[in-house]
Amino acid sequence: MQIMKRTSIPAVLERLAAPVIRCLTPDVARELVKLHIDRKTQAHLDNMAEKCTDGRLTSEERAEYQTYVAAIDFLTILQIKARGLIAKTQKAS
Repeated sequence: MQIMKRTSIPAVLERLAAPVIRCLTPDVARELVKLHIDRKTQAHLDNMAEKCTDGRLTSEERAEYQTYVAAIDFLTILQIKARGLIAKTQKAS
């Protein structure tokens, strides 16, 4: 029986982000770093987070919340890598 090694979610997201990062120019990286969730979506997420903490999410809400969390994690990884590209570009100048 072959045992498969579990890969962490951040590692998977990092692998998925790698091709995107390779396409970034410094200008696009700067724009990516500026991205933020709008207030309405943030309020919705805050409400869902509270419900999650209290154990009150429906199965549909839990799926939606998990999707938001994964998307935010992915965007965060992209932004971290974009900041690295910007820093590297500034050092080279």
